[in-house]
Amino acid sequence: MAIHVEGLVAIILFYVLILFVGIWAAWKNKNSGNASGTDRCETIMVGGRDIGLFVGAFTMTGGLFFAKPMRSKGYVTMLDPFQQIYGKRMGGLLFIPALMGEIFWSAAILSALGATLSVIVDIDINISVIISAFIAIFYTLVGGLYSVAYTDVVQLFCIFLGLWISVPFAMFNPAVLDIGKTAVQKVYQEPWLGSIESSDIMMWLDNFCLLMLGGIPWQVYFQRVLSSSSATYAQVLSFLAAFGCLVMAVPSVLIGAIGASTAWNQTTYGPQWPQDRHQSDMILPIVLQHLCPPYISFFGLGAVSAAVMSSADSSILSASSMFARNIYHQAFRQQASDREILWVMRITIFVFGAVTTAMALLTGTVYGLWYLSSDLVYVIIFPQLLCVLFIRGTNTYGSVAGYVFGLLLRIGGGEPYLKLPPFIYYPWWETIGSVHPLTHTEEYTIVQKFPFKTVSMISSFLGNVLFSYLAKYLFESGLLPPKYDFLESVVAKHSKENMDKTTLVNDDNIVLSELAPVKPRHSIAHAAVFINKEALSEEDSSPDSPNDGED
Repeated sequence: MAIHVEGLVAIILFYVLILFVGIWAAWKNKNSGNASGTDRCETIMVGGRDIGLFVGAFTMTGGLFFAKPMRSKGYVTMLDPFQQIYGKRMGGLLFIPALMGEIFWSAAILSALGATLSVIVDIDINISVIISAFIAIFYTLVGGLYSVAYTDVVQLFCIFLGLWISVPFAMFNPAVLDIGKTAVQKVYQEPWLGSIESSDIMMWLDNFCLLMLGGIPWQVYFQRVLSSSSATYAQVLSFLAAFGCLVMAVPSVLIGAIGASTAWNQTTYGPQWPQDRHQSDMILPIVLQHLCPPYISFFGLGAVSAAVMSSADSSILSASSMFARNIYHQAFRQQASDREILWVMRITIFVFGAVTTAMALLTGTVYGLWYLSSDLVYVIIFPQLLCVLFIRGTNTYGSVAGYVFGLLLRIGGGEPYLKLPPFIYYPWWETIGSVHPLTHTEEYTIVQKFPFKTVSMISSFLGNVLFSYLAKYLFESGLLPPKYDFLESVVAKHSKENMDKTTLVNDDNIVLSELAPVKPRHSIAHAAVFINKEALSEEDSSPDSPNDGED
């Protein structure tokens, strides 16, 4: 099949448009933050906190409970509250699943983009992935969140226009039956509306909670929340974006229904059905290619490319922001200058972008890696975020316990996509056999129908709370001497670092002559790390004292 010149030209024009918007946004806002004295690196990370309602709503596509406390405290990244309360070492541990989620997600969607371009335009997958990633990395390097936000507006407009234009052409193709009929009746395949077996209900509920709650603790979301001009704006933008997500999802659902209602032997696709070729996951580009006129399919292709680039650039910027601020700056180089942090961000944008591109090209199990990492975000980071924002008294001991509980319980359930066998067999597990589409050999996988992901999340949350209060009781009651507070998160009596005066004076067993000099609760270095000093002074409205012993 020859390369579609018209499609190639359309893609080139689209990429030029996106690149132009990204560079223009960087130039337009190159002096943003200078007048107010805001650091340039913070401007790159959160857009100077002046992203407007229109742009913000298009880029944030949980706000009720999480947007306001995060924005009102003046944090710069999602990991800031963890390092403020649990310390820099725990923040580094939580960075691992957060980074994995961002990198694997970007690699997965870049891989999907390459497959889509190969179907419609018939160009090499590797070339399409590399060019798409290069453009996204370039304008993210130049303009940071401003370029990402402004290109998101163009990209989401292309998604909306491209998919909605494609739907009527595909729906009224002569080979397509009424989707209302095929929703409930078996024609070419089982009804596309489907049904849930009673034995699968708990598994569906588990995945429902994963999608609903696991999508909250992502830096790519909080990057937009924290870039809002106020906490109220952050909440409003979250609700608008939620509505936008529903609108954007409708054409994808319709295209899936159209694919299930098509007599594919009456199209240019061929005599076999997509599911017989194991191409059901490619139904979007297949519908665009074989049911729509060429010029319409190119609009749809632009929509897919826009969706991928919109997500990839945001994820790469999110990962680099967390590394530059929470790992490099706060954990290793607290005295680093703004210029130094900015260069670290630029280098990591390039490095993470290159790693993402390499994984999209070389790793066959990138989707499995993303499934597992997104589960870890839900199981580990979400309960930690609940505790750090809403539960007073949690500390590093509880955070470590919750981390370990969640990790072991989730990994113990296995991951069929990665062929990772379980070592914990939850109730209602089943062995299911299947035939490999390429080798035609029979394979067996363990399917866990118990909602073990949500149970792992709840266990992580309870472990954090219980072990936090247990450690607090043991140290403050004198059952354990303060010298055993090796994480320096409860008493830390023998530490020469910062100590919490309130904790010290409430412990009757502490001898005044043994006390190390008590420094202010928020040291100068600590205040310098967390830019918003006004937020730091609001101690009455925040959880218990941060882990000052590690600053």
